[in-house]
Amino acid sequence: MQRIAPADPDRQTPPPAPRRARPLSIAALACAVTVMAFAPAGCKNNKANSQADAPPVREARPNGEKNLLAGQRAVAEGDNERALAEFQRAIDINPELTAAHLAIGDIYRTQGEYSRAESAYRRAAQVEPQNFAAQYYDGLMLHLLNRVGEAIQAYLRALAISPDDFRTNLNLGQAYYQLDENGQAIRYAQRAVELNPRDGSARFSLGAIYASLNRHREAVLEYQQALELMELSPRLLLKLAESLGHLQRWEEMANALDQVIKTEPSPAAYERMGVARFRMAQHDESLASFQKAIELDPNYYPALNGVGVCMLNKWLVSGRTDTASRDAGITALRRSVQVKRDQPEVIDLLTRYGR
Repeated sequence: MQRIAPADPDRQTPPPAPRRARPLSIAALACAVTVMAFAPAGCKNNKANSQADAPPVREARPNGEKNLLAGQRAVAEGDNERALAEFQRAIDINPELTAAHLAIGDIYRTQGEYSRAESAYRRAAQVEPQNFAAQYYDGLMLHLLNRVGEAIQAYLRALAISPDDFRTNLNLGQAYYQLDENGQAIRYAQRAVELNPRDGSARFSLGAIYASLNRHREAVLEYQQALELMELSPRLLLKLAESLGHLQRWEEMANALDQVIKTEPSPAAYERMGVARFRMAQHDESLASFQKAIELDPNYYPALNGVGVCMLNKWLVSGRTDTASRDAGITALRRSVQVKRDQPEVIDLLTRYGR
């Protein structure tokens, strides 16, 4: 048996020798001439046939971009009605055009139509779940609509996409605070401050959460920093005063409340001033503050309680001889319980001294 040598990759195989051409016969030549005579027409026909057999080239389906651009121009020109119509046409053509859904949401949001805006942002988020703007603004609209639990879920989806977004962390902390879930709220409020230490609203929010957790020393520090970073806010000063009161820093509490009363007097501000003055043994000034609160709101029960305590204290200081003060105190406490029944401490005072 002949042995077959293995192939040698390093050695080139010589090309095969060309075959000698054989002369065409007369019949073959005639056939060739006939073919050549019809070849041009045949080639054209073959080409035409191949084009006919190919699937027809269809125009690209419209994707809504033209209407999207038209809507954006309308927004720039201040014509929101035309913009909404163009964006809706874009969605009718291409329901998955996220930008059109977002654009509709933006228009309704700026118009204060939060329910319509939320629907548009929600559809954008459904089309493109990884779109941060869709998830964040859906959460914001839900938050503004007081659908706080749903807002939290949307904010969490937004944070999963962009964990270091300042506004989402801030809003999420505030949403948990609204639900009194302060153990959850604090981590996001602290993160917001880490991301933007110079934002006064973030400091204010963190301070309020500290106060809700009875961490008033930390709350005061955050409130004080917030005051340095934002315009003077009566609401912020009022919160600062409350935490100062918990720390028994009565004079500082009174100073903060004095600023509140000068800029935005309210029953709450006068009532807390009454508390501070009473704790500093300024009983006449305390009673005057409580009475001022009642002038602003006759049913403000904390101030009614303040008047009641001041009058009972006056009666006790008199050696229980000033019965008019006692009667005035009991009357104020009874009015308070009529406004808000669930006040066990006030009911206890009535039980002891109201006979």
